[in-house]
Amino acid sequence: MQVADFAVRKIVVQLEEIRHEGGPLVTPPPVRGAIYAICANPFAGRYIADLQPAMEDLKPLALELTDRLVAALGGRAGIDAYGKGAIVGEGGEAEHGALWHVAGGYGMRERLGECRAIVPSVMKVGGMGATLDMPLGHLNAAYVRSRFDAITLACADGPRANEVLFALGMARGGRVHSRMGGLEIDQVKGEDGLR
Repeated sequence: MQVADFAVRKIVVQLEEIRHEGGPLVTPPPVRGAIYAICANPFAGRYIADLQPAMEDLKPLALELTDRLVAALGGRAGIDAYGKGAIVGEGGEAEHGALWHVAGGYGMRERLGECRAIVPSVMKVGGMGATLDMPLGHLNAAYVRSRFDAITLACADGPRANEVLFALGMARGGRVHSRMGGLEIDQVKGEDGLR
């Protein structure tokens, strides 16, 4: 797939079903997933003052990745947390990962429906095999502590110096043995993105 100047080299889907962490088995188990695309970075090796138009160019990729991750998770029902992130190869800069802010959030909001909470996000510059701990948070209420989570991802052969890894994450259910209190799922009002 070609998205503007961001030629996609590969797409990877990762799913985790967490049955327990030393406590009782949970049924159904929470599931978290991530999808990422390793893309050419058209800005690698040079400074470009105005990067913002490229955010629009990435929207089709965000929609494709969202659709594929939702399908991998078995459909939209029950998905209640999300996040996004990027790893920029060493020839680029952190701002090239920030291109994903609008596109990644747009893709998930477009496909998941009403989502009022901010999409947790992380980006960094890293070499091949660098890991990314991508944060996850509740779709409509940022204060739901059970959905404060992360999914770790890495690509053994990327991102190369002239590439960028763009990632999305989603979850169905919170941490497997969440018991830290705070706002509970049945208390979510979803009015302001916080509670």
